[in-house]
Amino acid sequence: MDDSPLLADLATDLPQAVRLQRLADHLRTRFQCGAVALLQLEEDHLRPVAVEGLVREALGRRFAVGQHPRLAAILARREVTCFDHDSTLPDPYDGLLDTLVGEPLPVHDCMGVSLWVDGQPWGVLTLDALQTGTFGAAARAALADCKVLVEAAVRISRLEREVQALRSAPHTRSADDERTTRAGDGDMEIVGQSEPLLRLLHELTVVAGSDLPVLLLGETGVGKELFARLLHRQSTRRTKPLVHVNCAALPESLAESELFGHVRGAFSGAVADRPGRFEAADGGTLFLDEVGELPLAVQAKLLRTLQNGEIQRLGADRPRRVDVRVIAATNRNLREQVRDGAFRADLYHRLSVYPVPIPPLRERGNDVLLLAGRFLELNRARLGLRSLRLSASAQDALRRYPWPGNIRELEHVVSRAALKALSRGVNRADIVTLESALLDLDADAASVAHNPPDAGTPAVATTSPTPATAEGPLRDAVDACQRHTITQALARHHGNWAQAARALEVDASNLHKLARRLGLKYAIKIDSIQRMNF
Repeated sequence: MDDSPLLADLATDLPQAVRLQRLADHLRTRFQCGAVALLQLEEDHLRPVAVEGLVREALGRRFAVGQHPRLAAILARREVTCFDHDSTLPDPYDGLLDTLVGEPLPVHDCMGVSLWVDGQPWGVLTLDALQTGTFGAAARAALADCKVLVEAAVRISRLEREVQALRSAPHTRSADDERTTRAGDGDMEIVGQSEPLLRLLHELTVVAGSDLPVLLLGETGVGKELFARLLHRQSTRRTKPLVHVNCAALPESLAESELFGHVRGAFSGAVADRPGRFEAADGGTLFLDEVGELPLAVQAKLLRTLQNGEIQRLGADRPRRVDVRVIAATNRNLREQVRDGAFRADLYHRLSVYPVPIPPLRERGNDVLLLAGRFLELNRARLGLRSLRLSASAQDALRRYPWPGNIRELEHVVSRAALKALSRGVNRADIVTLESALLDLDADAASVAHNPPDAGTPAVATTSPTPATAEGPLRDAVDACQRHTITQALARHHGNWAQAARALEVDASNLHKLARRLGLKYAIKIDSIQRMNF
């Protein structure tokens, strides 16, 4: 078959994902096979970067080399590796072929080849054909020739990225820098291909090179820590420490000491000098998670540090200079907290020099399936299953569900469903398919209208039952009554949470917590955040 389209792609400026996907499409047509997969080696696992003929969620999976003997065998050799139709080695794609969803692969041909770039193993290319005898001597020789073109495509994409990085960065990154940037990705990898996520990643790449404070805004469970780590890895401070502080877990009495340190004798129990988190992050990045939970007294000292780059240990006479970039994150509406007097306005403006809204999972389209694929593979390995996948109805359920708990909730849903399936006696040697009923998604939460609010405007659960029509268990009826009452109070007070709390005679912070549990409290709209005064 003519390889001229593939050669033309090599001479065209294309994003790597597009180039490699077109490559996979071309190879499937050329070899007349059922599936093609291009997988990149990352530490001890292989990550699919382009697939054709496999279900979409396969792109979210990560195949541990030590758990998949076929992939390990391909990776260990430079030549083309073939597996006869009667091979007893388990196939990593069992249940994932898009024409045989959830079914074991029948007797079939399989071959693959390892890919090397700049003298280092880059990954593997695999081909599967349902018809035995598809991969004869001619096909094997053709794959050996195609290997050179595939490696060239990977190398060109790498060179294009390096040129782009050199143009945008004021310094040249060394090999050690690259290793540092990639170190620790593993389970902290950001998975997804949706337009909102790609826009966000591009924005973070641009802002990472500056030393501006960044405020990450998003609902609980969207992965704010992952994006903070990404900012640090792509910054000029990547070789220095990234120190994580969970402000919500800091007792008020110890918050100042934890952040700024103390000297011996500063308070009862201070038996030695102790540096704080700012000193630990000197030269690097300090990530203040849940910054909205900081006590007001500590906020004042944090503001002074951001203004003049100095900290003063508790009980010390002299300040110390520190060079720290601050990344903060919150799931709260800090503008509301400023209005209510719970957060300093001057600190808010210091932290929100560059606010970055992180889209909730329900706005990321099919990313939910890629993430589910990642969690399915993790649970498959953890539980010792041959294969674990979703039925078509389960995939539809994941797409429809609004995910108030976002990615963290998705992980728990998949893990729980896998355990349920195992507890019901499935055979670990079979392909285990999770049906929608096993996901146990809350139908009430799915019925709530998920309209993210403008700043200060609540999302209204238009379909929530009133107390008069609530049915079912007592807890559901109580939740429905609370949801209805809070919604009405917010409507009367034009979305002002503080006024609604006073009218309901509850503490404002408790009202926020209750509203989040009931599915009423959601993230600020992206466009409203972008209208904030920096």
